[in-house]
Amino acid sequence: MYEEKYPKKRYKHTLRFLQEVVAPPKKILDLGVENPFSEIMKKHGYTVTNTQGEDLDIDTEAVATDNFDLVTAFEIFEHLVSPFNVLQTIKAKKLVASVPLKLWFASAYQSKTDERDRHYHEFEDWQFDWLLEKAGWHIKKREKFTNPVKKLGIRPILRRFTPRYYLIYAERI
Repeated sequence: MYEEKYPKKRYKHTLRFLQEVVAPPKKILDLGVENPFSEIMKKHGYTVTNTQGEDLDIDTEAVATDNFDLVTAFEIFEHLVSPFNVLQTIKAKKLVASVPLKLWFASAYQSKTDERDRHYHEFEDWQFDWLLEKAGWHIKKREKFTNPVKKLGIRPILRRFTPRYYLIYAERI
């Protein structure tokens, strides 16, 4: 159901990566409210609990538990003013996360109507690596991938071969 309506390439790529680094069944704390991808993870054998929409810049209590095998965070950290706080507080020993990469030909995303849907950061891969390292994580696997759009123009052409997302698997040091 969800797989037919939502970004097929991004979800398919992310699911394959997740299954390669942490095979089900595992208990996952997925940062962010329930979403189509959390449903896909459940469908593929993971037990998924989502955070409840709390402001993770201020309230990191949800991640300060060791009741989960891993934490997932797919396109979440760019919405936080200080992702370091939540990354440092996570008690799970494993992390699978993705962030949008900064694109030289497009400015950062900013919603005019929803203040929760703003990007404070769009990372370069090395910046996200440093942030994870400083917060006590060691990256075991990383991938970049494109996300082409079906539109005409220079930017859509560039998106066909310019990586848009950065996906990592890390373990607590």
